[in-house]
Amino acid sequence: MATSPRLVLASASPRRLELLGRLGLAFTVRPSGIPEEHPALAPAAAIAAVALAKARAVARDLAAPAVALGADTEVVLDGRLMGKPRDAADALRILRELRGRTHEVITGLALVAAGAGGREETAAVTSRVTIAARPDADLEAYVATGEPMDKAGAYAVQGAGARLVERVEGCYTNVVGLPVTTTRALLVRWGLLPA
Repeated sequence: MATSPRLVLASASPRRLELLGRLGLAFTVRPSGIPEEHPALAPAAAIAAVALAKARAVARDLAAPAVALGADTEVVLDGRLMGKPRDAADALRILRELRGRTHEVITGLALVAAGAGGREETAAVTSRVTIAARPDADLEAYVATGEPMDKAGAYAVQGAGARLVERVEGCYTNVVGLPVTTTRALLVRWGLLPA
């Protein structure tokens, strides 16, 4: 009887850890250490490429039959990746650009099997988020909480940043950082979860 592969989450994100845990699958965590530098590709392809780089970096140090799961989530406005804020002033700048507008949140996912030439698969999930037209005072108060500092697009839809969000179209957990439905489908296809 074949042994199920061991899953390793190539991320230090507490949000991804919590969301992946909802699937009821045992896994370990090993951050990749890969910088989130996106190649000059269309946004979804660039984001999936970073997820793949993270998964590959972890998978190369694993023994078969382990599988690494990499993910990268980015906020995209008018085709531009907004990134994470460098400081409070940058967070305020990003939020001012997003307010009163609809942007995309794209998460790239990648599964990579351990071993040379291991199986690989990527996916990208896109949701649309509309940020309310809030006054500067509200944005400044939110930035002062410190919550935006390690978040793509300078907000956390699952935290205090929810007050800024007018609407989410598509997968909510994608906006948090891990599209659970798509992740589950990938894991089923790879035999890591039952169908």
